[in-house]
Amino acid sequence: PGVLASLSDRWSLTLGVVLAGGTAGCVVEATDERGATRVVKIAMALDADDRIAFERSVIVHELAAGHGCVQLIDHDDTSTAMLLERLGPNLDDLGCTVPQILEIVTATLQSFWRTAPADDRLPTGADKAAWRASFITSTWSELRRPCPRIVIDRAVAYCERRAAAYTPIGAVLVHGDGHGWNTLAAPDGGFKFVDPEGIRSERAHDLAVLMREYNEPLVEGDTAQLVRDRAESLAAVCEIDPVPVWQWGYVEGVATG
Repeated sequence: PGVLASLSDRWSLTLGVVLAGGTAGCVVEATDERGATRVVKIAMALDADDRIAFERSVIVHELAAGHGCVQLIDHDDTSTAMLLERLGPNLDDLGCTVPQILEIVTATLQSFWRTAPADDRLPTGADKAAWRASFITSTWSELRRPCPRIVIDRAVAYCERRAAAYTPIGAVLVHGDGHGWNTLAAPDGGFKFVDPEGIRSERAHDLAVLMREYNEPLVEGDTAQLVRDRAESLAAVCEIDPVPVWQWGYVEGVATG
């Protein structure tokens, strides 16, 4: 309450209700002195990694400048808080079907992607691939090897391939968690993302989340072929090679599973 009161005074806000659904922060509706609807988002920065994630998120918001991503109005580093434009419901709340979600998210990604600056504060696709490989192998051991070793070996091999393929030339600013729950209706009738991670990587990296999520249609037939078909379809829409989409998707599926 004290942090919110301080931010309310600083930004001349009238606070509203606390929004439900967050997992690592407090999100509160607000209205500024001109009557514009806003959102105050306070990250729960419990350690250095959380604070770095907040700083990275601010960088991404500033780079996106409201294109494909919620507009950042102001931020406060001390309280790890951001003042954001108010968006509408997400794709899940709107009752979108899986095909609609895939279409809207890919369209929003294409408006979000932009040339990634040479900024060491943003990890690269190679960094994330190496981290994923380490996470997958260590977690597999900690969970007493819940799946065959061949699954892990393939995921690690794909991590190595994506890391080796990374190049600053052609890398874009990647959201990192672009799914329907992070895709909200915008005032102009389009859609924007919230909660960007911020990575300098290839476009296929951002499609991995759509490969990882929305699995129900993929287990109602020839799963291997259906997954390949989705990779081909997403790649075609974004005019990129489907192989990296498949590989990043496999890595995300194994890591999250």
